[in-house]
Amino acid sequence: MRKAMILLVGLMAGVAFAAPVQDEHGNAAAGNEHGKAETRLEKEEEDVAGYILHHVSDSRELEIEVPLSHNHIPVHLPEILIPLKAGACEKQMTEHGEAIPSLGAGCLDLSITKHMVMMWLAAALLIGSLLIWSNRDKTKLVPRGAAANLFEMLVLFVRDELAIKNIGKEEGPRYTPYLLTAFFFILFMNLLGLFPWMATATGNIAVTCGLALCTFVLTQVAGIRAAGFGGYLAHLTGGVAPWLWPIMIPVEVLGLFTKPFALTIRLFANMLAGHIVIFFLLGLIFMLGHPAVALVSVPFALGIYLLELFVAFVQAYVFTMLSALFIGMGVAMGHHAHAEEHGHGEAGHSHDHGKAHMLGS
Repeated sequence: MRKAMILLVGLMAGVAFAAPVQDEHGNAAAGNEHGKAETRLEKEEEDVAGYILHHVSDSRELEIEVPLSHNHIPVHLPEILIPLKAGACEKQMTEHGEAIPSLGAGCLDLSITKHMVMMWLAAALLIGSLLIWSNRDKTKLVPRGAAANLFEMLVLFVRDELAIKNIGKEEGPRYTPYLLTAFFFILFMNLLGLFPWMATATGNIAVTCGLALCTFVLTQVAGIRAAGFGGYLAHLTGGVAPWLWPIMIPVEVLGLFTKPFALTIRLFANMLAGHIVIFFLLGLIFMLGHPAVALVSVPFALGIYLLELFVAFVQAYVFTMLSALFIGMGVAMGHHAHAEEHGHGEAGHSHDHGKAHMLGS
């Protein structure tokens, strides 16, 4: 608490030190200077906000910034535009520059973007890690090297603690490859955003939505495979009386889509918010217009950066854990269906046995 108060006082002192001093005999001049300072502050606030949005958003080029200068080297990525009708992909001039028509206008945009490159790099790292650190010598039960042991520890953790505990011993190993792929793919995408000249692909809602849709499809496949198509449809009724089906079926269908929605927003919001906070803390130096603010904002930004390193692992774990949980709920449909059939069979057998006993007597 005492350290937090000291940091807060230091920030306030930096702000006060950065404020302009007014002269006793220059009220008009001071007013003009104050107006200019406000204008400059608003302009720098817009510049900082624009820089933050430019950095966290997707783009059609990679920017390699030169340290200690305002220069950057743009690497333009290929544009792939497929017109679904004649002249649909002609660029249009707007207030913000050239704009490419949307799919609704008949233009299919398959251009390479910054976040797509980050996804390719994460996939390459995933394949490279598998080829380098996997234990392909089956005669040696223990891998050699710290990296190989760390890789094996993460693999066993996903298999034993996430897949088997949430899905079951019988069906858990079947879905372990997908869970491992999702865990390491998300982890590498999260970590890439912490390196200079890189970007966080999981800060793009389209990427997280695609990952959530993969879990959604696999969850439905697991449910149909375990309970059968008829049992899957019967599960949507919630086991209530037929006259309640018009209420229960929409609720169950809505529940199917709330799961991937939660996966999408959770990963996207957590990864995006951390980077915005880091850039905002560093932007305070330029917004307040004095280097003394860096004495407080830079340590705070460094702390958030280290926290983001932890969040990168946590969010990969949370997405994988929830995916395993949702798949386990789909697999559980089959157990519920078999239990109900077994219960009805026992009840019918008991009823028939009692009836035969009565007839015999």
